[in-house]
Amino acid sequence: MSKCSEFAVFKVSKENKSRVIELSLSIFNEMNANGIVITAHEILQKTDNAEELCWHLIWKNKEVAQTTTEKWPSFPSTKEFQTLVGDNVYYGHFIRAT
Repeated sequence: MSKCSEFAVFKVSKENKSRVIELSLSIFNEMNANGIVITAHEILQKTDNAEELCWHLIWKNKEVAQTTTEKWPSFPSTKEFQTLVGDNVYYGHFIRAT
């Protein structure tokens, strides 16, 4: 099975940015708590808009990406994260093009 990339873009106010980054890292750890499903991650900032952050996650494969993201509401840090994020701009999973 091939790896799967996830891109998720969020609008975050400058006041909440640091906490959102902290919570993002906690969520990644929570997702990996029962075994490594995210093998690498980056939290990126848009070059022309400091209030847009992007998760770039590398999942073991598309199946674990799907099953883990279905559990999104159950992760302890999710609720606070969602209260601090303004808008969910974009979300998607990608695999290598063939």
